Amino acid sequence: MREITAVILGGGEGKRLFPLTKWRSKPAVPLAGKYRLIDVPVSNCINSNISRIYVLTMFQSASLNAHISNTYRFDHFSSGFVSILAAEQTSQGGSWYRGTADAVRQAWPHINSLPTPYVLILSGDHLYRMNYVDFKRTHMSSGAGASIAVKPVSRAEAAELGIVRVDNAGRVVAFVEKPTSEEDLEGLKTDTTLCALSQEEAQFRPYLASMGVYLFDSSLLQEVLRRDIQQTDFGRHIMPQVISEVHVQAHCFKGYWADIGNVGHFYECNMDLVHPLPKFNLFDPAMPIYTHPRFLPGAKVNRASIEGAVLCEGTIVEGAVVRDSILGVRTRVRPAAIIDSSLVMGADYYQPGDTTGPRIGIGEGAHIRRAIIDKNASVGRGVQLVNKEFARNYDDPNEQFYVRDGVIVVIKGGVIPDGFVF
Repeated sequence: MREITAVILGGGEGKRLFPLTKWRSKPAVPLAGKYRLIDVPVSNCINSNISRIYVLTMFQSASLNAHISNTYRFDHFSSGFVSILAAEQTSQGGSWYRGTADAVRQAWPHINSLPTPYVLILSGDHLYRMNYVDFKRTHMSSGAGASIAVKPVSRAEAAELGIVRVDNAGRVVAFVEKPTSEEDLEGLKTDTTLCALSQEEAQFRPYLASMGVYLFDSSLLQEVLRRDIQQTDFGRHIMPQVISEVHVQAHCFKGYWADIGNVGHFYECNMDLVHPLPKFNLFDPAMPIYTHPRFLPGAKVNRASIEGAVLCEGTIVEGAVVRDSILGVRTRVRPAAIIDSSLVMGADYYQPGDTTGPRIGIGEGAHIRRAIIDKNASVGRGVQLVNKEFARNYDDPNEQFYVRDGVIVVIKGGVIPDGFVF
């Protein structure tokens, strides 16, 4: 696996995840109370013995850069690294990244400064656990110049993803980014029993979706990136072109994979983690998810009712009710509060006891339901955030909270005053 350089794309604005991306880039969004989205692909690389990892950043990247630099430090006797490559101006030019392929093109002099035979392209906002050793084995045994990791999906899912069609040997013969017409969708159907699905499952999931995970021969990637600078996106431009010219192989992935596309998807992925047997198992000792180490005490629960919840380190819950929710690091929940089916991201620090003004955490007697409370937010005494009118989308005039996909989102550092009801 030392023959592979991994490149993680983390530069997009993440508009569909607003307001979680109001102050941070998409890969920096907290996950499961203690991780960040970027930890997933980086951990997959480390667990696959890939130790040369570049993260391409651009929009609002300060917190992402700080997290990476403070978290991923290899020892002095290793040649491994996780390095940040930001959009930059050089003597040869340079501009903001115009797409995923343009980002790799502009960063190529750095990526290829210590050449390796293969380059692995990853997204910074997908939730999955994958051993890239198997992916490389598929690539090499097929003799392909490039390979795509794919996952069987249904008709309802296909319109939001890049869809490939393969022949009986698994060679990709067509690639369409987010097909919408019935003609395109009908022409992209594949016999997904090739991915070890039963006949019944294959009928329900007759499409193969690109996971945004690509493995290229370095020489091929360099050639196609240099050929036409107007080709700025892997899904829309690079992959359809490469498929028409060289052998591109599909690698069937059989595990859980989720594209964190919008607030609704993000909320559902987090809420699944509180189930007794979640789809994404954070307790897998063979392939752990790594993150920034914190030296915090265990969670403290005083006379509270906790049911189906994840409590991260440093949390304090006093006389409250917590159901089907995640409480992130340093979350403070005060007496008589009710938290139901919500993600509370916690805080970056503890407030001193003599602090005046809004108190970070959930106030006394507050009721929170189907909500995401971002970091360092203050929810006052007696607040009700329950979406009484069942709004799908709403913007608070004071810009302290929003509703997206039916989920209430209090912004990072937001303040909801005592007695507020929504």
